[in-house]
Amino acid sequence: MAQLSSLSAEIETLSHVSSLIEAFRAFDSDNDGKINAQELGGLMGSLGYSPSEQDINTMLQEADTNSDGLLSISEFLDMNTKDLGLGGLETILKRAFQEFEFQGEDLVTGEELYEAFGNIGIGLSQDECQDIIAGMDGDGDGAISIEDFQLIVNSLI
Repeated sequence: MAQLSSLSAEIETLSHVSSLIEAFRAFDSDNDGKINAQELGGLMGSLGYSPSEQDINTMLQEADTNSDGLLSISEFLDMNTKDLGLGGLETILKRAFQEFEFQGEDLVTGEELYEAFGNIGIGLSQDECQDIIAGMDGDGDGAISIEDFQLIVNSLI
């Protein structure tokens, strides 16, 4: 596994992606997992950008892979994370995710991540696993939904 300083950088990346998911959901006014150009403009403004209407329309056209005129959360994450990476952590998180799917869990805690890593032969400490979950935990409850876990991991692979 990567050195601790690298793990810290990877956890920071996870936290950034988690923040993008939270921001998307805040602007998804009808909670259908998609945003229109107006909502995208508000979202980008909340992230500190000041894009023009033309910029927003260009972003929407480029990222809207299914051409429905809306941006899904996956399309939004793809647009904003295409240059991010987690080194080796993304691979082991994907393997751990497969372990959670098998177990049918709704929420993932640091302890459960530690157990999943142990099951697949990854030797991270329980504290490191807690730190990974904390990096993805948008609401601070010590757990992340399996849906958000999958969104984050898939956006980085």
